[in-house]
Amino acid sequence: MKYAIVNDIKTEAIKGIKGTCPNCGSELIAKCGELKINHWAHKGTRNCDSWWEPETEWHRTWKNNYPAEWQEITLFDEQAGEKHIADIRTIHNLVIEFQHSHIDPKERFSREKFYKNMVWVVDGTRLQRDFPRFQKEFGNFIITKQQGVFFVNFPDEVFPKSWLNSSVPVIFDFCGISTTEQDEIKNTLWCLLPQKDVKQSIVIGLRKNNFIQITHNRGQLFIETEKPQQRQITPPHQIQLKRSEPTHYLNIGKWVKRRRF
Repeated sequence: MKYAIVNDIKTEAIKGIKGTCPNCGSELIAKCGELKINHWAHKGTRNCDSWWEPETEWHRTWKNNYPAEWQEITLFDEQAGEKHIADIRTIHNLVIEFQHSHIDPKERFSREKFYKNMVWVVDGTRLQRDFPRFQKEFGNFIITKQQGVFFVNFPDEVFPKSWLNSSVPVIFDFCGISTTEQDEIKNTLWCLLPQKDVKQSIVIGLRKNNFIQITHNRGQLFIETEKPQQRQITPPHQIQLKRSEPTHYLNIGKWVKRRRF
């Protein structure tokens, strides 16, 4: 954990001090060293949240894009009798979960059901094969009239299968914590929208700073509005993405969610 309660203050781990777990109230020990990022840990192997995973530098880098008061928020479902720690819960009640390790589809479903209004951000650098597979298939993405929006046939050949049936948007981060990467495809966040067709998915490209700005300012990644005979989803901004043939510009503006153009 990044934070413990020390003298009633949300505090990061500092060598030699003790704190209290904001989730279960038990004592936490500050773990500070050179091999792992500073963090708080329960005594022994105890962990009060079964969904918690050891944090990497990638987790911390993402979390630090948001205010401390939005990080590691305990949410309680009285009906289910469960409580869990959300990585980020914004002031607009949007939960953002950063996932580095493999996740069982059953647990993924349980988290989506518990948090409801949420977005996943997945570390696409964990497995070496994930980005090369995406990059290879990118040339087969179907360009729509709405710039920045693609149809992807056979998404199971592009994305890890464990994420294909998610009921919420899944953001794939193939850049990780690198700040020198020049590959535009890798520098783009790729949002896989919830699937209604197992053979075709909708994918949207986003710049990281745009994603952060959106999630700071509103409670949904995409705003849906009903209009006669069409549904519109409105994400913002513009990025340029180099492709071999042809060069394509991703304009994340209004687009109509249809199956044919």
